[in-house]
Amino acid sequence: MTELHYLDAATALRLFRTRELSPVELMEAVIARTEAVNVEVNALTETLFEEARPAARKAAAKYARGRDITPLLGLPVAAKEKHGLKGRTLSQGLVARKEELAAEDHPVIGRIRRAGGIIHARTTTPEYSCATVTHSPLWGVTRNPWNLQFSPGGSSGGSGAALAAGLAPLATASDIAGSTRLPASFTGTVGYKAPYGRIPGVAPLSADHYRGDGPMARTVADTVLLANVMAGRHRGDHTSLADAPGIGVPGLETHDGGSSVAAASVAGMRIALCIRLGNYPVAPDVEANTRAVAAALQDAGAVVEEIELPWTTESISRTMFTHFGYLLGPAMEDETEGSTELLAPYTRRFMADARRAAEGNRFVDGIRAETRLQAELAAAMAGFDALVCPASAVAALDADGMYLDGIDAGGQQLEHYWQGHMTAPFNIANRCPVLAVPSGMADCGIPTGVQIVGHPYDDAAVFTVGAAVEAVRPWAARRPGILAMA
Repeated sequence: MTELHYLDAATALRLFRTRELSPVELMEAVIARTEAVNVEVNALTETLFEEARPAARKAAAKYARGRDITPLLGLPVAAKEKHGLKGRTLSQGLVARKEELAAEDHPVIGRIRRAGGIIHARTTTPEYSCATVTHSPLWGVTRNPWNLQFSPGGSSGGSGAALAAGLAPLATASDIAGSTRLPASFTGTVGYKAPYGRIPGVAPLSADHYRGDGPMARTVADTVLLANVMAGRHRGDHTSLADAPGIGVPGLETHDGGSSVAAASVAGMRIALCIRLGNYPVAPDVEANTRAVAAALQDAGAVVEEIELPWTTESISRTMFTHFGYLLGPAMEDETEGSTELLAPYTRRFMADARRAAEGNRFVDGIRAETRLQAELAAAMAGFDALVCPASAVAALDADGMYLDGIDAGGQQLEHYWQGHMTAPFNIANRCPVLAVPSGMADCGIPTGVQIVGHPYDDAAVFTVGAAVEAVRPWAARRPGILAMA
């Protein structure tokens, strides 16, 4: 039987409606779990239990009346710290800004609250969400619940760790180069990088076409649930899209037989498999798990064909940092002026790399490289409904790692640790939706994940394939053993 703190959101909502479970009971279970295990995992910047408990009681009263039932009513939701809550600190992990307060709710927070979700905790990030590990001088080291030696990834590492540890059924995340998909991959959870504009952000970086905010959860159905709440036009984000599609995926609405419906939904779909995206040095266990996913989809009736792409880790890294050199890097320098001595070494390294790339490449050079990559991806995906590839070439990162001198990828030393991750190409091609789902276990004892990449704005396709992967390679019942006795 599923422990209450690991109950999925869709099931919880069904039980709330039938009054077999109260939002108060679920909230208390999540709070108890947090108090028992978060000291080891360190996934949270703060808890809001004093606000969450009365909110859960109000939700229970609405279910009792049978009125005013909103899509997330009574569900605990962990919010990434960068998603500001009005009147609460908004530090972005920076020591120099630890006393700053958010003037208003972030758009995704406002939508979660209006949908009845209860923000009960806030999750850790690296400084300015600029790393694929999650530690900072302000909050310390966040650890992977599956193996505390390793990182849950970053920058939404606190959200991934909270979900995997049973501290929340839903969490918010963001992604500018993999910050949702990498934590999902390393923690055995599900993360969605929506196509650019689908989910609103905050100016001025909402205008950055690499970035996006989105949902994380433990199941595909729960990720769809939160994505549908977050999506749609917002007056504060000129780039946000009016057409929130209301994603629905076969099998996700059912509880009896839903897995078979989800698996059957990929029959006849054409899926491209790309193991290395060019020359990424993919670890053998990551490759084996990715191929197992492809084989399972083929057994479910999909037509799977292996393809290659003409990319190199070096060119992708250069393209990405050229972009950062004209947007995120200067924004970070503005925000940290006069306090750089307080920054983590990885933050200073990120800004230096971005500055150096901008000095060596014009903005138009970066745009040319981006559009070339986008055209190559479109050509490779022609005739396919979706593409499946690993999320990370390396299976794990050390929890407190800095990786200032690059990263060892199976004996091959890569110049920059970003070259060990396979997510950034799909921020360069950021109109493509991408869903990260678990693929198996790495030899080191933490999960691995695959990315499911769709054509521009074809959100439904990636969720259809993701639901099928979840059905043919069930994952939800697996739990981090290291916390089992907590």
